[in-house]
Amino acid sequence: MKRGFSFLSRVCLHSLWMLLLSLVAVSQSRTITGKVTETPGNTPLPGVTVQVKGSTKGTQTGPDGTYKLEVPQGATSLVFTFVGYKREELLITASGTANVSLSADVTALKDVVVVGYGTQKKSEVTSAVTSITAEDFRQSGARNALDLVQGKVAGLQISRLGGTNPNTGVAIQLRGVTSLTGSQQPLVVIDGIPNGNLDLLQQDDIESISVLKDGSAAAIYGTQANGGVILVTTKRGKKGPARVDYNTYFRKEYVQRRPDFLSADEFAAKIASGEIPNATDKGHRTDFVDLLVDHGNLSQYHNLAVSGGNESSSYRASMYYQNLEGILKENERRQYGGRISINSKGLNDRLTTQINLATNFNKANRLTDGGNLAGYYAFQPTYSPYNADGSWYFETTSTNELARLFQQTNMRQQQTSSGDAKLTLDLVKGLKASLFGSLQRDSWTDGAYADLASELSKETYQGTGYASQNNEMSNKYALEPTVEYNISINNKHNITAIGGYSYRYEVYQGFNANNYGFVNDRFEENNLNAGNQLKLGKAGMGSYKNDNTLVAFFGRVNYAFGTKYMVSAILRREGSSRFGANNKWGNFPAISAGWNLKEESFLHDASFIDQLKLRAGYGVTGNSGINNYSSLVTMGTGGNYINPDGVWRQTYGPNKNPNPDLKWEKKAELNVGIDYGFFRGRLTGSVDVFTRKTSDVLESFTAQLPPFVTDNVYANVGTLKSNGFELTINSTNVDMKDFRWTTDVAFSTATTKLAKFSSSLYKATYKEYGGIGGFGALGNAIRTYEGGKLGNFYGKRFAGFTEDGLWQFYKKDGTKASADQLNSATDFAVIGNAIPKYYLSVTNSFKYKNWDLRVFMRGRLGYDVLNTMEMFYGTKKQLPNNVLHSAFTKHAQLKDGYQYSDYYIEKGGYMKLDEVTIGYNVPFNGNKYIHNMRIYFTGGNLATITGYSGNDPDFIKDTGLNPGIDALNNSDNRTPYMSTRSFMFGLNVGF
Repeated sequence: MKRGFSFLSRVCLHSLWMLLLSLVAVSQSRTITGKVTETPGNTPLPGVTVQVKGSTKGTQTGPDGTYKLEVPQGATSLVFTFVGYKREELLITASGTANVSLSADVTALKDVVVVGYGTQKKSEVTSAVTSITAEDFRQSGARNALDLVQGKVAGLQISRLGGTNPNTGVAIQLRGVTSLTGSQQPLVVIDGIPNGNLDLLQQDDIESISVLKDGSAAAIYGTQANGGVILVTTKRGKKGPARVDYNTYFRKEYVQRRPDFLSADEFAAKIASGEIPNATDKGHRTDFVDLLVDHGNLSQYHNLAVSGGNESSSYRASMYYQNLEGILKENERRQYGGRISINSKGLNDRLTTQINLATNFNKANRLTDGGNLAGYYAFQPTYSPYNADGSWYFETTSTNELARLFQQTNMRQQQTSSGDAKLTLDLVKGLKASLFGSLQRDSWTDGAYADLASELSKETYQGTGYASQNNEMSNKYALEPTVEYNISINNKHNITAIGGYSYRYEVYQGFNANNYGFVNDRFEENNLNAGNQLKLGKAGMGSYKNDNTLVAFFGRVNYAFGTKYMVSAILRREGSSRFGANNKWGNFPAISAGWNLKEESFLHDASFIDQLKLRAGYGVTGNSGINNYSSLVTMGTGGNYINPDGVWRQTYGPNKNPNPDLKWEKKAELNVGIDYGFFRGRLTGSVDVFTRKTSDVLESFTAQLPPFVTDNVYANVGTLKSNGFELTINSTNVDMKDFRWTTDVAFSTATTKLAKFSSSLYKATYKEYGGIGGFGALGNAIRTYEGGKLGNFYGKRFAGFTEDGLWQFYKKDGTKASADQLNSATDFAVIGNAIPKYYLSVTNSFKYKNWDLRVFMRGRLGYDVLNTMEMFYGTKKQLPNNVLHSAFTKHAQLKDGYQYSDYYIEKGGYMKLDEVTIGYNVPFNGNKYIHNMRIYFTGGNLATITGYSGNDPDFIKDTGLNPGIDALNNSDNRTPYMSTRSFMFGLNVGF
């Protein structure tokens, strides 16, 4: 009995002991499960690190975003981290479930900045570099990739001279003019491809755009970086399950600023009253300009992207379709294409391969461009575009622009493609070698035809039609091997060095032909030999081919002492086939340094300071943006002469002087800046002050005959000097749980002078730019003297009208005289300046729960505009053609001919409510198919505050050497498009 009881007691005690052990085990650890998603959109996030706070125990989420983790006794919190997302911490509750949503950490993404041949932490950048990420892009539907950052970067001027014309690009200028005859635009690099074609970029394929503004940042690109550098990084695939993104918008445009010409009824009334003599009321009431307006315009854009990846590879593929319809009829651009990006790792993650392919096909209707508005603005509005029998009305003194839309064509078909690949091999710890290669191919064909019955055909080609074709193809090759070494010594001394070789080759070739003398319109421009003028030698034909080669060796060393002191040094040695035999090569050095004052002991207690970095940089860049063969003597054709054998033969002779001493223009630039951050990131930004000197500026000068073979020589003589100031402010005004308000400001000012323009060999007193054109042979509007500012209007000073309505102008001594009594050398003066003193943009962004609102304003201030609209159409001398109302009001006293003077100079400053966007993020909590959706509505060009009376001042040129001249049509392509106000509906959805 005792033995049985003893056995039973032992079993019970053992069981009780095991139960206690189980209870203790349970109390020591427990299992937590949950799911991690992305906000907004509730998309599962794979690969998120889930870690017990204060320990090394953790796991990662699976493909569906779920996780399972055993947590030890005493654990109170879980920490969730993922690259590019904000860190989240969650308390462990009794439920055993911990679900969390991570939001993108925009600040962290912006902490890495793309620079030349690599990336840098923003805190370690020692040069003037600005990076704009996709979330800060403009949202009014980009016609060009750089539309996305217009007004967003201090010092970067982006002007759309063609307005909303879908077939025009943008004029780009960074920190003012850098050359008189060479390239003035920044170098655009797309995913490493130099001189990247912007046609290959769509707004939803771009990750970020970085701008290297000063010489110390741009020097690593040498002679193509004189105007600065714009680095475009496209989107890549990310680790995780396949993701599908669809983006679309539809945009409608309306005429919003139209010159104030007389209406048909007003014109007829003035004929009846005798105010318009020598004119007949034809009985029609025609709004000719409105006949050219496409009131049914509707632009649309569609972009579909698929992306995903795993530990060893990722991919992203997108395709798009875009149809841009202008406000004018027969003005359209249809394009489609795609982009593929593949990233892969191999050899135990030592070898990385990146491949990008992109292509664009477009068809552009270029029959109207804004220039054709000139004729119809002034067309007598009591006429009809039709004869009584319904046929088109033609006259030799004007063009029936409406008929032209039906009887002529002008189309461009273009294909642009690029491919690049980069192989990177980790050789040993800290040392890696890369090989980058790219090819960019662009080809287009222009075709134009005028029907036999067209006005052009009848008045110029004896009613036999006219056809032309123009083709060009270019290929750009690049090969760049590099070696990079990184080392950290004692976690204090961080050194990064990169060295490389760059080879670039570009070749262009084209062909053009035209003919007339067709018997029907069946072939249009597709059978040029059907015209009979080919046999008569009156058809036109031409072709060309040219190329250039550029090679370089470059290196950069970055050193950082902790996070307190940073130094960067660059040297690029470059050679180009474009320059003289004695100056093929040039050296382009740069050095910059940064000092993080916040790390100093005297600021440790300043808790309101997050960042205060002082930086200074000096760099030299060059300019190879001149014509091929500029240093060589080239041959051209002369006349045809009969030879002794009776055969007519073409003659050749030199058409350009050689210059073996032709060399680079060099820009030396000093930049001092401060990057600041206060109040835990609520106030951030930068301040930059720069001064620069461009020497050996190229220009054409009169040459003595002999010893030169022609009367013109291209030589290095001039010097340009610039200085400026730039400021950016990013503030978080309100940051609450459901409401956030931020403000971004970009401000810049700069001046440029032509410091020198003569030498002992070549002399010139001044340079003139900005041909006024139009009526009266009025010459050039802008004159720049040695030592003077660029952009100065130079001309007569208005002194009133005589009683007879004749012009009077001031002479140098203050007396009044007529135009023919003035001496241009002594009586003319500076009467204004066309370069804006100040550029300003302000963006206010608001977020309330799932709603967002962005209000974007920008403007130019402190400059003058020559109002050629008033000059040519605000005078009764234009009668009996139509005129502006001002001809009978503001300029009623004027009865004289056309004159250029300060009478037509107006203040051009403006501020524009350029973009207002309201959006809503649709919540899809737990939806398996739709992860995120945003619907938005944007109004563009909503209001302009200005005192200028002419065309939209935003479309008036503010870059280059001939800015500030408002015109409808002229030889320098000043063809302001009709200003429009747009309204757009857009949708972004992710699956």
